[in-house]
Amino acid sequence: MRVLTLSGFTLVALLTTACGGADKPAETPAAETPVVAAPVAPAAEAPAPAAAPATVAAAAPAPAAVTYASLTGDAAKGEKVFAQCKACHVVEAGKNRVGPSLWAVVGRTSGSIAGFNYSKANKESGVTWSEDVLFTYLEAPAKFMPGTRMAFGGLKSPQDRADVIAYLKTKA
Repeated sequence: MRVLTLSGFTLVALLTTACGGADKPAETPAAETPVVAAPVAPAAEAPAPAAAPATVAAAAPAPAAVTYASLTGDAAKGEKVFAQCKACHVVEAGKNRVGPSLWAVVGRTSGSIAGFNYSKANKESGVTWSEDVLFTYLEAPAKFMPGTRMAFGGLKSPQDRADVIAYLKTKA
């Protein structure tokens, strides 16, 4: 609760000015005693905005997953994206690095290059590297094949994955 204390003169002057009597001189009370304004009741709060009707909003459908088939890969762009794979892989037949050669990888069975030391997960997966499987694998290799030795975090962009696959398809 707020209490307003003003001298009588100031209160009268304010009221006179506020009420349009500025051209009349303000009257001075006989005694200069403080005037205490009556307690001011708290202002009524504005009513809360009306609640929205209690209708259940239809849940937005989850965005459709991007599939390999919905994209067109660009081999030239894929070659550029593949540059980050070159630390471990090559696309030459019979040549391995830390990772196996990716020559003719599309359509090949996982863990099938003779003499390469694959992880147990890769050797025993039974995966055939189709375009769709590569598309999923390249997004998050360790998630797709737990236990793989491939430390690459993946290609998050669906278009980058499609482009790399288009590039790999030219290397067979």
